Amino acid sequence: MNNIMSTIQQKGLNGLIKALWGRVHKSKARYYHVVKEIVSSGYGLEIGGISSVFKKNGILPIYSYVSNLDNCNFSHTTVWEGDINQGFTYHYDKNHKNGQQFLLEATDLYEIKNDTYDFLLSSHMIEHTANPIKSLKEWIRVVIPGGHLILLIPHKDGTFDHNRPVTTLKHLIQDYNDNIKEDDLTHLDEILKLHDLSMDLEAGSHQEFHERSKKNSENRCLHHHVFDSHIAVELIDSLNLKIIAVEAIYPMHILIVAQKPIVEDVNNNEIFEYIKSYKFNTPFPSDRVLRCK
Repeated sequence: MNNIMSTIQQKGLNGLIKALWGRVHKSKARYYHVVKEIVSSGYGLEIGGISSVFKKNGILPIYSYVSNLDNCNFSHTTVWEGDINQGFTYHYDKNHKNGQQFLLEATDLYEIKNDTYDFLLSSHMIEHTANPIKSLKEWIRVVIPGGHLILLIPHKDGTFDHNRPVTTLKHLIQDYNDNIKEDDLTHLDEILKLHDLSMDLEAGSHQEFHERSKKNSENRCLHHHVFDSHIAVELIDSLNLKIIAVEAIYPMHILIVAQKPIVEDVNNNEIFEYIKSYKFNTPFPSDRVLRCK
């Protein structure tokens, strides 16, 4: 009972529901074995992290299968990881040697050569960058032709973004064309108005959240853009990646597994038809509403 009350006080009723769900429903992602096969024979880079979803009890418990994994984070200190040191300090699994830790912007991996990695991992990071297309282009650059991007993106319905409108692809393209920087606060007014603080108790009061948000270039806590399954697929398709799998996972995840093409001709029409149909088993209401239009 004390644990339950503590969870409610710290994370709210929604946080309690998610915690209880996590205890009774520890099933892996449907495409877990696809992802496991991809990472088991390759050398990877993770953007952000260490990520709980890739640990033993996560929905994609792949850390133990990865032979070599480097990491990139934006600063020596982050809200999520605490203090970070460059060098071979990325300790992602107790049975593997440390990977190399880079301190670089996700939009500018200038220390990493083209076609370096067999795969790239990212869990709930793309929403924190002000320029997702610029970031993804960099991630694609450092992956070999035929290599994979394994992306977990937050679905708005399961997060404090549920009151916000979904970002359009047109908007994301415009941000890229305008070369939007990471200190951008274009969406701040919308966020302050529509962010559900009851699902983000760590943000504090509205005033505390406002003050933290104004310093986003330092802490990177804001979600600049808002995703559902449809816009996530549109974004990845726009970058000429072959989408291998897409999955909507309760309570807040969109999983996309995509491949950097060896040849230029990529066609994702089957994926678009899949997510528009009721064969796409999604727990998120906004996905279903959009498909009914």
